Amino acid sequence: MSIEDDRRRWHAYYTEKRIVHQWFQVHLLKDLDVERVLEVGPFLGLASAMIDNAGYQVTTLDITTRPPGPGVARHIQADVREVRPELLAGHDVILCCETLEHIPWRDVGETLSRFSASGVPWLIVSVPYEGFQFGFSLYVNRFLWRKRTFLKKLRFLSEFPRRPEDDWEPHKWEIGYKGYSVRRWRDMVTGAGYDIVNQDFTSGCRSIFLVARNTSTAGTGT
Repeated sequence: MSIEDDRRRWHAYYTEKRIVHQWFQVHLLKDLDVERVLEVGPFLGLASAMIDNAGYQVTTLDITTRPPGPGVARHIQADVREVRPELLAGHDVILCCETLEHIPWRDVGETLSRFSASGVPWLIVSVPYEGFQFGFSLYVNRFLWRKRTFLKKLRFLSEFPRRPEDDWEPHKWEIGYKGYSVRRWRDMVTGAGYDIVNQDFTSGCRSIFLVARNTSTAGTGT
């Protein structure tokens, strides 16, 4: 792939909405006593670069053998569904954002259990949220005015479209569709060995974030 192709791909993917989402991942780190970040599914590397720029040590994990981007100290090539917990150990937080929806729902609980079995104290995880949402913003100055409206309708009666399970790219599920409620998602995370300490959402109409403490390390001072 040429530099020109890389640029087109970057500009096509990183809309303003997505860039805010990348920033939010780093923002959630600020209240945690962490230094070593394991980022799962770095894709084009914008969050990796921001995490490094904020002063954290970044290791990435992805199914691809793509070499680490700017600021990445180390890259682990592995399928997140099969990675050995000991490969994840030694980090302070696992940052897994917009990744788990790419694997079948039946595999998500076991993947989260692998995360907790690593002994890494913290998990920040986000997945797409398709529940009802509405947002409105207005900007005005003497030269222009701009308004934006964000709306997601109720989808809890709609089945999520079936997608090929051997293709990583399409989403296999999203929170807000029939059978994929926020409560069920939270239960999945807690059932894997985590206590949820914070829940938040990015706008407009983007994702649900959970910050969770690994119960196996709670109270150890880790």
